[in-house]
Amino acid sequence: MRRADLILPLVLLAAPPALAQDRRHSVSVPASRLDAAVFTLGRQTGSSIGLREPGLSGIKVRPVKGRHTVDGALAEMLRGSGARARRVAVATWLIERMPPERPRPRPVPPPEMPDAPPAEILVTGSKRDVPLKAYPGGVQIVEGSDIPVSEGGQGSDVIANRVASLASTHLGPGRNKLFIRGIADSSFVGPTQATVGQYWGNSRITYSAPDPDLKLYDIGRVEVLEGPQGTLYGAGSLGGVVRVVPRAPDLWARGGQVWGGGSATEHGALGWDIGGIVNLPVKEGDVAVRALAFTALDGGYIDDRERGLKDVNSVRTTGGRLALRWDMDGWTIDLNGVGQSIVGRDAQYSDGKGDGLSRRSSIAQPFQNDFWLGELVARKRWGDLELSSAVAYARQYVSEVFAGASVSDVNQGFPLPAADAPLIGYQQINRVSMLTSETRLARHGPRGTGWLIGVSFLQNRGRVNRNFGVARAALTGVRNSVDEATLYGEGTIEPVRGVTITAGGRLTNSHLTGNSEDADLHFAFREDPRARAARTETRLLPSAAIAWRPADGLTVFGRFEQGFRPGGLAVRRDVIQRFQGDRLSTVEAGGRYTENGLSVSANASVTWWTSIQADLIDGYGFPTTANIGDGRVLSLGVAVRWRPLPGLDLDGSLYLNDSKVTNPSQAVFPLAEGPSDFNRLPNVADASGRLGAAWRETLAGDAEFSTTGYLRYVGRSTLGIGPVLGRPQGDYVDTGLELRLARGRRAITLSATNLLDTRGNRFALGTPLLIRDEKQITPLRPRTVRLGVEIGF
Repeated sequence: MRRADLILPLVLLAAPPALAQDRRHSVSVPASRLDAAVFTLGRQTGSSIGLREPGLSGIKVRPVKGRHTVDGALAEMLRGSGARARRVAVATWLIERMPPERPRPRPVPPPEMPDAPPAEILVTGSKRDVPLKAYPGGVQIVEGSDIPVSEGGQGSDVIANRVASLASTHLGPGRNKLFIRGIADSSFVGPTQATVGQYWGNSRITYSAPDPDLKLYDIGRVEVLEGPQGTLYGAGSLGGVVRVVPRAPDLWARGGQVWGGGSATEHGALGWDIGGIVNLPVKEGDVAVRALAFTALDGGYIDDRERGLKDVNSVRTTGGRLALRWDMDGWTIDLNGVGQSIVGRDAQYSDGKGDGLSRRSSIAQPFQNDFWLGELVARKRWGDLELSSAVAYARQYVSEVFAGASVSDVNQGFPLPAADAPLIGYQQINRVSMLTSETRLARHGPRGTGWLIGVSFLQNRGRVNRNFGVARAALTGVRNSVDEATLYGEGTIEPVRGVTITAGGRLTNSHLTGNSEDADLHFAFREDPRARAARTETRLLPSAAIAWRPADGLTVFGRFEQGFRPGGLAVRRDVIQRFQGDRLSTVEAGGRYTENGLSVSANASVTWWTSIQADLIDGYGFPTTANIGDGRVLSLGVAVRWRPLPGLDLDGSLYLNDSKVTNPSQAVFPLAEGPSDFNRLPNVADASGRLGAAWRETLAGDAEFSTTGYLRYVGRSTLGIGPVLGRPQGDYVDTGLELRLARGRRAITLSATNLLDTRGNRFALGTPLLIRDEKQITPLRPRTVRLGVEIGF
């Protein structure tokens, strides 16, 4: 990589002008208890707000909405409450009771008050709101206020751009797989359960399906829990959990926002996006609804030389959300619906020739992902106890077309194409439905102590249908069903002040069944008739952690956790075979320091993975699934955030990974081939990192100017495991920059991505059927500039 490739983004991220000491923030805090209100305000403004007197935490305060300084927002919130806010240090306030109304000199605030507790950042993904300073594990939090509208349409890429431990494939929107901490099984999406648990609010959204790439508009926060989360989240959270928390309806404030933007991609077509949000209290303080709708067109940039077409890979995304919140006699009831459709006209890979943005193909390779989710959540709190119950139903439809060779006899095999043979399409359709329910009771204690007990149920139905050729000849498909019942619990005690010990466990019973699709049963199961038999797997997953706080702001922790996935059925060539469940164990150690505007976190982990499930390609290029052997993953991550001056935020992160298959299956890697040169796990870079900066300055009146920028490096990785798939990818730099001018609730934005117009190779796959004979790369989207307008009301 040339040194010049790094200079321009670093210049753009450096040297902001002078900063304003006090500025107005866009805040929206509903009427609530004081402790909840100051937590919300502190998160939205980046300030620390503490309570010295415990009796104040339960008093009711007024709602605050609009653009305010922190002093102004606190004054409005506390009006008539009998309490007041006092600034005690830079960006730090103390809430205290209003003194008796008698003439006396105004007290002079001390320069600092170390005993005034700051507002805590809570890890809600812990399911019992453990303070970040006491959380014994790796976690990265992205606040929704840091995700502008211009980036919200990028979906999961928004998270990957900010969290170095998170990686993704890049087959196309709605077709990708996410990985955390190097726990990566394969490049393809098959019947195996994902290695990352994805959650929307309280509900799981994927099982044996790709990342639906839900757009991150109107988001409260995103939490990435690193490492296996078997105790709290169960099967499929081998690498960790990505939890997206959408903004809930505001019971007091009416308002909303509309936006629109146009984009131009260098070497490509134009694009656009529009959307809107509305919040409407039906009965103030009791019932409110919140709705979101959006649609966008991402212009194509890949040309097809054989068909003489330009910019073939445009993508249209349409979706929305509808949420209702009802506050009734201490119960909070949330009813939520989410829907999104992604339609891509053609694949986004190239053959690297010419300018790297074209390929030769005789057919289009369109794709589609339709996702729907409905959930009902009920919560009630009695002092330190909280009861939560949720039920959800999700459906996902994924259709993909891959270019492939002609077929003479689907029952006898699939010959490789002749050099001049015309290409025809292979289509794979995944239909997945999932019903989940969970009920848990938690006690919230001081400094992260407390306990949690819960039960959950999951029913997942997955069906894969395949067809080939112009006549759409049906190939053998597969159907998998999983029913899970789980009892889990976790508790934290503090035997010595500053030291907490956490232990937990999860007992899961999985019932698995499967069958063939579009094929004679005897033919499909001729190699393994027992694969049709139902079976039951019972797993016990223990966990343990210890955290020590030797000083204010400093936490050191160690953790042991396990994860697992049940087995299933997969098609290999034209017969169905069983693959076994896999399991892993992780030991990690790390630390976290947060004080005076500086936040540093670091962790190191080692993972042992047995009977790894992986979606591969068979000898004819068709996706299949097998247990490839055992593996080992080493990882090291460091993340830093620093606010050297009010209005200026800097961040940096580095993630290193080393992974390999230590005991390969000879059934997958014959001795004649030998896996020694191709034994690294796929799609996880050996090194990745990020530098970012955000600067805000208040101008005349209520105008505000801000700019954000980032530089992200993605290191080398491989497409898959084995000699065919061990193709290099990665080793590129991505950049982005946004300028924003706001006045009141109106704003104009100018943003740009891939400032250097880098090609790179995000993913070395376009169609698995031709991977043996063709060079395939997935370039970055060329330099794209977007001009947008946002209007609040």
